[in-house]
Amino acid sequence: MNWILFISTVLLTFFIMEGITWLTHRYVMHGFLWYLHEDHHQKGLGFFEKNDAFFLIFAIPSWLCIMLGLQNQLYWVAAIGFGIALYGLAYFIVHEVIIHQRFKWFTRSNNSYIRTIRWAHKMHHKHLGKQQGESFGMLMVAKKYWDKVRDDNRRNNK
Repeated sequence: MNWILFISTVLLTFFIMEGITWLTHRYVMHGFLWYLHEDHHQKGLGFFEKNDAFFLIFAIPSWLCIMLGLQNQLYWVAAIGFGIALYGLAYFIVHEVIIHQRFKWFTRSNNSYIRTIRWAHKMHHKHLGKQQGESFGMLMVAKKYWDKVRDDNRRNNK
């Protein structure tokens, strides 16, 4: 497998993971595995949440694809694993660091994209139950959240 095809497969997997994440968040986390996700919507006192178990749900297939793909020279399988891992890293940075600030690395930003994803996630968390949710994605958000941030910027710049 050449490097261009390998990198293309990694990047394609990364972008497909946004859709898989949306579907998993909407129908699994807010569905039959709500038991694990519920504490993420109802903040407790501790640092760790049952919701953190979803790290393993995505990390295990990534690890298996990388390991088995490299061992068996199925480099396209390894590329899929690396794409899942890359998305996991992006998820960690965006969700845990930027949005929820579980790690105090980037606490202040006036960047429109960061403000938009934070607003969309805030709207997701206004729903404390598993029903009536909105904004289940992470990296891509609906136009209405962009419009809200843009309108706020206009009001603040007047």
